[in-house]
Amino acid sequence: MIRPDSNLILEISNLHASVEDQPILRGVNLKVRAGEIHAVMGRNGSGKSTLSKVIAGHPAYTVTSGSVSFQGKDLLAMEPEERARTGVFLGFQYPVEIPGVSNLEFLRVATNIRRQQTGEEELDTFEFEDLVQTRLQMVQMNPNFLERSVNEGFSGGEKKRNEILQMALLEPIIAILDETDSGLDIDALRVVASGVNQLSKPSTATLLITHYQRLLNEIIPDYVHVMSSGKILRTGGKELAIELEQSGYDWIEQTVTSKEGH
Repeated sequence: MIRPDSNLILEISNLHASVEDQPILRGVNLKVRAGEIHAVMGRNGSGKSTLSKVIAGHPAYTVTSGSVSFQGKDLLAMEPEERARTGVFLGFQYPVEIPGVSNLEFLRVATNIRRQQTGEEELDTFEFEDLVQTRLQMVQMNPNFLERSVNEGFSGGEKKRNEILQMALLEPIIAILDETDSGLDIDALRVVASGVNQLSKPSTATLLITHYQRLLNEIIPDYVHVMSSGKILRTGGKELAIELEQSGYDWIEQTVTSKEGH
């Protein structure tokens, strides 16, 4: 009898997906276990961001075949909001602005919905403000940003800190961070990375999508995956990211093409 892997959080099997009838993912396979940090790297257009959006349930993307299992459940059968409540968090490459919606209220409502899912009591306004103040320190964020509309007028770095603040409050089971290092200077990158590291637990997992090895100097991955043409071509450790930084992607793609030719 084969027993299920109790540590397996996310399992992607032969996943194919398209947008506007254009195939993007062409057979992605990936397993992410509790306590692990995975990095996905690749050129623009390789399918990295598409993978993150498909996991989160973005309606513009159509899964044409394959499966995605989250803690043994069919993730693809869940609506996007159900995935979020269950513990799937997506940090956007370009966080959207929501004019007229208080950042504080947005965070409070989202946090209480997540707490409801995990069987915890809702926090009243005062309890939540106490909690959010401690989380603000983690991302070194000015409390004044709580009184503004969600991301409205925020710099790129402030938006990314706000994403990690959301992550700190929602305490997801798996956090997918889509190019969270994009547009950050080195100081902001270190603050964001520190927040991610503090939030990593033996019971949770993180999937980092990035172009650059510099993020992986701050958040050390257990595995590095290289994507090209909608597939994961190679998996290794942090040394693979260093090699990519030095040599680019051509050597991996040529190696795979050469093997397929034989």
